[in-house]
Amino acid sequence: MLKRLVYGFYERQLLTEVSHRPLPQHLGLIQDGHRRYARENGLASLAEGYQLGAEKTEEVLGWCAELGIATVTLWWLSTENLCRQPDEVHDVLRVIETKMAEWIEGGLVRRLGMRVRPIGLLDLLPASALNALRAAEAATRHQGRMLLNMAVGYGGRQEIVDAIKGHLRDCFNRGEEPEEILRGLTPDAVVKYLYTYDCPDPDLIIRTSGEVRLSGFMLWQSAYSEFYFCDAYWPAFRKIDFLRAIRSYQNRHRRFGR
Repeated sequence: MLKRLVYGFYERQLLTEVSHRPLPQHLGLIQDGHRRYARENGLASLAEGYQLGAEKTEEVLGWCAELGIATVTLWWLSTENLCRQPDEVHDVLRVIETKMAEWIEGGLVRRLGMRVRPIGLLDLLPASALNALRAAEAATRHQGRMLLNMAVGYGGRQEIVDAIKGHLRDCFNRGEEPEEILRGLTPDAVVKYLYTYDCPDPDLIIRTSGEVRLSGFMLWQSAYSEFYFCDAYWPAFRKIDFLRAIRSYQNRHRRFGR
């Protein structure tokens, strides 16, 4: 009881502190640690860890909305994750399918004013998962307070390759000569073809579970992002962990290479 009161007081103090300072407008979240959380806490299956992680995602999105963070990119499933055991991949995708329906039918997207946009190699997903993501995208097109990029079957290297392919395809369609294409192959030209082409680069990227690496998350866009690595597994990520990450971001001096 006393511990809960102390945490509540500290949480309110942190919220007041960060609310009066500049906030990230694009937040990237690497949700890591579901399987380790399930094993270390004696859960019946890894699927329970993914389910708890999805419920935590709802909480975190609420915290983002509370602070007015306009864009959030969640990394829910990587291209490498798709190579895991079929039963495990199925468990993750089933949670995503269920949550997409719950967010729409339960009113979460409406309460948060959230537009859902799936990004990644979506054609690699089974039809049921792809249909659930596309349905969420279609149902939330009119929402405008928060853009949620749902990275499913996502890899940063693949995104860059896809962007360059898109640029070259348009050059070929315009009948450009090789030298003209090479002259036009600039960062500004490529960025228009990224999955997040219409978003500002992430100001802050948070990774849970104690791993200190990006693992390919938003490789292009993160050139000048700030990073925060948290020891907590994603299902155990607390609001004070979230607010500490925001405070850490606010205490940094961003020079953008200048």
